[in-house]
Amino acid sequence: MGDNKRAPQDGSAQEAKDNGPRLGAEGPDAADHIECSSIPNGDSGSAAPTRLYKRRWAIVFLFSFYSLSNAYQWIQYGIISNIMMKFYSVDGFAVDWLSMIYMLTYIPLIFPVTWLLDKKGLRVTALLANALNCAGTWIKVASAKPNLFGVTMLGQFASSFAQVFILGMPSRLASVWFGVDEVSTACSIGVFGNQMGIAIGFLIPPILVPNVDDMNELAHHIRIMFYISAGVATLIFILVVIVFQEKPEIPPTQAQAQARNLSPDEYSYTASILRLLCNKPFMLLVVSYGLNVGCFYAVSTLLNRMIIEHYPGEEVNAGRIGLTIVIAGMVGSLICGIWLDKTKTYKQTTLAVYLLSLIGMLVYSFTLNLGHLWVVFLTAGVLGFFMTGYLPLGFEFAVELTYPESEGTSSGLLNCSAQIFGIIFTISQGKIIDKWGTLAGNIFLCIFLLIGTVMTGFIKSDLRRQKANLQAEVQTVSVSTSVCAT
Repeated sequence: MGDNKRAPQDGSAQEAKDNGPRLGAEGPDAADHIECSSIPNGDSGSAAPTRLYKRRWAIVFLFSFYSLSNAYQWIQYGIISNIMMKFYSVDGFAVDWLSMIYMLTYIPLIFPVTWLLDKKGLRVTALLANALNCAGTWIKVASAKPNLFGVTMLGQFASSFAQVFILGMPSRLASVWFGVDEVSTACSIGVFGNQMGIAIGFLIPPILVPNVDDMNELAHHIRIMFYISAGVATLIFILVVIVFQEKPEIPPTQAQAQARNLSPDEYSYTASILRLLCNKPFMLLVVSYGLNVGCFYAVSTLLNRMIIEHYPGEEVNAGRIGLTIVIAGMVGSLICGIWLDKTKTYKQTTLAVYLLSLIGMLVYSFTLNLGHLWVVFLTAGVLGFFMTGYLPLGFEFAVELTYPESEGTSSGLLNCSAQIFGIIFTISQGKIIDKWGTLAGNIFLCIFLLIGTVMTGFIKSDLRRQKANLQAEVQTVSVSTSVCAT
């Protein structure tokens, strides 16, 4: 097609996988088979070999671990915001910025970072992400003194910079390493790690940092929390240097094989961005995704304030409620990913989960003040199951609507929208809570979830990647028939 158009990032080798000839493998990965498709490769008329490596699972889980480490740092201040306010002698809005800096940093940096991902690939991106993440944790170790709020903000900025290299990678990594029927599941595993980090960020800080009045004792507890996160981030960085690989030697799909044959001059990042901005179904998804995930960011950041208002002294349970939200969401993410791989019902599933997120938010809002913590745990779990379960749906639906554009670019635009709405919703809901209470703040979010649900219903389900897969299967059948006839 045009000079600026990327080759497909996903293809269909399934027929060959099930019925095609298998070539032998040598070396340590001999247990992995090479799956040969009958799709012609270029002008030679021969099929390009494809192969699924066992290493792909190590790669995606290692990505999940460093995503976990980074996401943990995002929420580690917010869930003990009242303690941090006392320790650093700052107001709640200043502590909220320790979370919102993740969102603010992402917005201007996402475009150069996605360009770097396209130009330099997964390994360079992974190394930069972990170097910044590790640096942020060690800067925060040095900030465990009441007069060093600026230093802890600097460390959080380094960690937020690392996040820009992480959030858009799951769909790209899945396409580069996984087969056609695994990409949604692999993407969900990548998102799973990020959500697990948030879950740990809700659970661990209230346990490690009790609400004590002695500043020296409090500094000791905060320092321990920072040392633990720095040690984990350093270990993961070392593993990434040793284990993380740019791409498999033999591609997993015919589409990836074709993409490798493209000259870098055949792809223009600027032209890709412009095509995405002109893609109306995708732009509707960008806004609706931002509304949903922005609401999740606001709820996560302000959860401590909402719980403490109705249940004073329950910092630990506030963390456990946050944990419940994210654990339920991780289950939702995995179920949605597997469901998409099986059914390919992208719009229907996305719309249903969005609507259920709205219902979950309404139920959570009107039961928060009943005085029963077990009810809050239950409703928060339902909210998390659908609201967090929506994350991989948005990524994969975007890949379908924008194929054959870069997955990193489409994911980057989705996340950019989420960060913008996250900042707006966090600041606005915080001000509403301060003036009118938590119910008014939560109803504010429900209104925007309703708008997002309606917008999702208007998205035209143009599944371009699925159409390309079907065309590849038809080509496979026709070539195989021709071979048999001769």
